[in-house]
Amino acid sequence: MKVKDMMHKGAECVAPNATLQQVARKMRDHDIGAIPVCEGGKPMGIVTDRDVTIRALANGKDFSALLAKDVMSKNLVFCRDTEEAEDAIRIMEDNQVRRLPVLDEAQKLVGMVSLGDISHALSRDLAGEVTKAVSAHHD
Repeated sequence: MKVKDMMHKGAECVAPNATLQQVARKMRDHDIGAIPVCEGGKPMGIVTDRDVTIRALANGKDFSALLAKDVMSKNLVFCRDTEEAEDAIRIMEDNQVRRLPVLDEAQKLVGMVSLGDISHALSRDLAGEVTKAVSAHHD
């Protein structure tokens, strides 16, 4: 199965200068836990609900003054829409990420793959294996 066949198509993204309140609102409104930060349709980072909590609130920063670019993870891990599902799974396991932006050949964001997408599209055993691998404690 190809990534494009199991991904959520048309993923939301925010601009680097979006306020953290705008990011959090968009996450709430779309019921998502991660949102890519894009410039010209091309992802340059990702903000997760954990980034909002840890990098902003827990670190005592002024939440109202923070922008997406201030808290985003800059080392964007992604896959291509033309890759096999197993390739996306390997990327998720190797990087211990639960959500993976999907890019097309032009490096534009075209979707997202989550653990939930994998559990719906693939065997129960494989989905369990991926969940265990990405949920392992970081060393």
